Amino acid sequence: MTLEILTADELGPLRHGFFTRKGGASSGIFAGLNCGTGSSDQTEAVAINRARVAEAMEVEPAALVGVNQVHSADVITVTAPLAEKPRADGMVTATPGLALAVLTADCQPVLFADSKAGVIGAAHAGWRGALDGVLEAVVDGMEDLGAHRENIVAVIGPTISQRAYEVGPEFFETFLAEDPHYARFFAGGNGDRMMFDLPAFGLHRLREAGVGNALWTRHCTYSDPARFYSYRRTTHAKEADYGRLISVIRL
Repeated sequence: MTLEILTADELGPLRHGFFTRKGGASSGIFAGLNCGTGSSDQTEAVAINRARVAEAMEVEPAALVGVNQVHSADVITVTAPLAEKPRADGMVTATPGLALAVLTADCQPVLFADSKAGVIGAAHAGWRGALDGVLEAVVDGMEDLGAHRENIVAVIGPTISQRAYEVGPEFFETFLAEDPHYARFFAGGNGDRMMFDLPAFGLHRLREAGVGNALWTRHCTYSDPARFYSYRRTTHAKEADYGRLISVIRL
């Protein structure tokens, strides 16, 4: 099966893609293109999957650069393939031939580009990272490399949508403590439960940061099991583990 790669015209002409789970070598609960080295999937299958992604991006596997994602606001500047993965959730580069890759399974994968300046970025932005400022940190890092935020395009890929993201009152209070206006990203649920709009929150933070264009591909990871892995769906199904989607951009 061939790979399915979602793209955004706004990120052109740069090669990029939000890869779905289709076209991979993994089987069982990981069936498809699981690119998560931290999963319990077979190491060989994950390596094959990542090699297919690298080939699609026209880079060597070593040039598919990722980090040890920890739900932080930490961003690194990449100038060469990494021997070890540092703890961070965002990357920026102005080095041609490098592909920045983030892994997700409900959190937001965000790809950034200022094609005029030749600077790109990528972020893994769950609710914690987004609230703590990982998106703004990527924009700042890109500016340090010569980008201009008004020229930056930022695209949020497949992520969990509001209709599938039920949270409790403590979660809600965490956001209100940061800014009472964040209440607008929540809708009422059953009992004391609420429904959180993660991509709308991500778009808000990106636009407040002054990026020239911010958008979401409008794909929900939870509601489309044939195309996407989902941590929350796996949890609800009481499955032992889950695959990770990969999103990549390169110069």
